Amino acid sequence: MNIAFFLIPKKDVIYLKVNSTMRQALERMEYHGYSAVPLINSQGHYAGTLTEGDLLWKLKNTPDLTFGNTENIKLHEIQLRTQNTPVSIDAQINDLISSAIHQNFVPVIDDQGIFIGIVRRREIIEYCSKILNSNLYTF
Repeated sequence: MNIAFFLIPKKDVIYLKVNSTMRQALERMEYHGYSAVPLINSQGHYAGTLTEGDLLWKLKNTPDLTFGNTENIKLHEIQLRTQNTPVSIDAQINDLISSAIHQNFVPVIDDQGIFIGIVRRREIIEYCSKILNSNLYTF
């Protein structure tokens, strides 16, 4: 199965640019209720996934950092502690499943490395569930 079937296109994904501020990330993640968002660079390439944990560690390890001055911290200054490896749009479903085991969503890139969207773990689980349910009667 083609993973494009599961793709949520970039235009429908909440993501941040690496030159956004920590405050923008906090506010956007809170507003949408997300614990992680993809990051892209100025060329549109996937640059990593920012998590709540990354923001908390930055806050903990930066003396005198308050919510008020998080607008002075750019996201490229924050260490990303989790590496969510993207998959190519022409990857196989097994590659997608393997990646989704460890992350809530899988970033998808084109053959130029440009971020084109995500596949959420939810859709993968629903797909696998349908396959399992359809095979229950064949055993």
